[in-house]
Amino acid sequence: MKFMKLGSKPDAFQADGKSVRYVASELETDVIINVGEVKFNLHKFPLLSKSNRLQKLVSKAGENSDEIDMVDFPGGPKAFEICAKFCYGMIVTLNAYNVVAARCAAEYLEMTEDVDRGNLIFKIEVFLNSSIFRSWKDSIIVLQTTKSLLPWSEDLKIVGRCIDSIASKTSVDPASITWSYTYNRKLSVPDKIVEEGINFREKIESVPKDWWVEDICELDIDLYKRVMITVKSKGRMDGKVIGEALKTYAVRWLPDSFDDSVSDARTWRYKYLVETLICLLPPDKGVGCSCSFLLKLLKFAILVGVNDSPREDLVKRISLKLHEASVKDLLVPARPPQNTLYDVELIQCIVNRYLMHEKYNQDEKNEANGDFILGHEHVTLMNLGKLIDGYLAEIAHDPNLTIASFIDLSRSIPDSARSIQDGLYKAIDIYLKEHLSLTKAEKKKICGLMDVKKLTMEASMHAAQNERLPLRVVVQVLFFEQVRAASGVQALNNNARDTSNSTTNTDEEWEKTAADDNKSLKKQMSRMKIKEEDFRKNGKLLKKNSKSTKSGVQLLPSRSRRIFDRLWVVGRGHVENRSSETSGSSQSPTSVAPGDTKSFGSSSRQRRHSIS
Repeated sequence: MKFMKLGSKPDAFQADGKSVRYVASELETDVIINVGEVKFNLHKFPLLSKSNRLQKLVSKAGENSDEIDMVDFPGGPKAFEICAKFCYGMIVTLNAYNVVAARCAAEYLEMTEDVDRGNLIFKIEVFLNSSIFRSWKDSIIVLQTTKSLLPWSEDLKIVGRCIDSIASKTSVDPASITWSYTYNRKLSVPDKIVEEGINFREKIESVPKDWWVEDICELDIDLYKRVMITVKSKGRMDGKVIGEALKTYAVRWLPDSFDDSVSDARTWRYKYLVETLICLLPPDKGVGCSCSFLLKLLKFAILVGVNDSPREDLVKRISLKLHEASVKDLLVPARPPQNTLYDVELIQCIVNRYLMHEKYNQDEKNEANGDFILGHEHVTLMNLGKLIDGYLAEIAHDPNLTIASFIDLSRSIPDSARSIQDGLYKAIDIYLKEHLSLTKAEKKKICGLMDVKKLTMEASMHAAQNERLPLRVVVQVLFFEQVRAASGVQALNNNARDTSNSTTNTDEEWEKTAADDNKSLKKQMSRMKIKEEDFRKNGKLLKKNSKSTKSGVQLLPSRSRRIFDRLWVVGRGHVENRSSETSGSSQSPTSVAPGDTKSFGSSSRQRRHSIS
């Protein structure tokens, strides 16, 4: 920290209690100056030789009064004491913490060059321009002290000069920075500075572009706003660095959580802070701040009741880069009159805007680089699909979430964003588990969102054993898994024949075989559907015979496994060769005995009736 010493005489100021200050001298004091609650017993001559204002006040008081009141003295008793010591020629030390108060006090006392050459105002100005404004941290400290000295510090242009000094230093090439700064955030590997075992030049070159953002976080929001506006006006700061600065300030001053019981004064302060940060966001909405930070800012804006215009600006920015967010970022708490845990309507609005923006970009893309844009758009859409499926899985736990809201949000995502639908299946399964009162029609409607052909093997295995899914969905899962298994085995056989015979018609044979498999499996499913309808018509007859078939039912496996066995028997002939069929391994993977197959239809249908 820079400092300047004035005067040469020892400090002779002494205190008599907390409210009286005097100069220890052989000469009797002849004037009393009241500054705030403190009385200063001093001598007229040294004071009048430096202060034009004191000359006027003493002259106005006349010989009948030796007491002068200093009304609204800037800086209070401490600032006046600095000026008084300077008048006596005593040693005074000026630094970043007291120089503004001394400067304002000297201005109040009119300690100019007209009164005495080399007066206090002149010396303080030299110190400010030669030392303070050239120092990074001293400029910030001085700017912080100006707030308590308004409007004096503003009228003397100390605030403006501090802001210009700070903003100019933020634009300096990082390789040219030689002063100290605060950087407690995690550095990336290229920016990390190793304090030991590194020469000076290497350390200078390692200064990150956002080296300055933490130090100015200590500023009050009004001063911070003016600094950031000046930094942006210079036009030399990258939008990403501006975004990092705003994020760091928000982390410094906004709480991690917000309680409705917070006082109105603090709520108003948070509201003003959030609105200020929003107005300071980079002008280019597509760059700068991360989507995660913008969503956190939106959450807080909703909690503290930020006005519609700043909130709308946030929503627009988020909708441009929604694919960069995480599921946790999207969990925006709902506010009354909504009865859900999270604001699903808001996320639905953001998703719709994002897709509209993507469509507009696609329509406007140049044919010359269309392939690149198309590939980029595909990646972002895939990220969006995974994001919304994960969000659906989270909100599916909410008992107050309507099926209409769930379906609308799911359908807003295009099919091209879901090449694999395991995430959507998980969300649907959670919703079915948490909402047991759904009707058959509602279950069918929500399961209709899912394309079972886009499930992975693991998800298909889980779905095949999922008792919460409608029977038709389970049959579809098993059917397509059987087709996939048959196609896979047939493809291996075709590859083997290609290696041995070097033929060129493998694809045609594979398609013909797969088509036969599909045809036979579809016929089998049709027969199962007809039998199920017969079962419903003859339900009473089945109930009468339930006692006689009870032992057989207990020996059968689960519903989905029995259905899979039935499909396996139909498609087995197309997959396995003749020798394997006649061997002992010709049993299906579930090893159902021939005697059990006869009771498969009735027992499985009876179980279906009991849970439907």
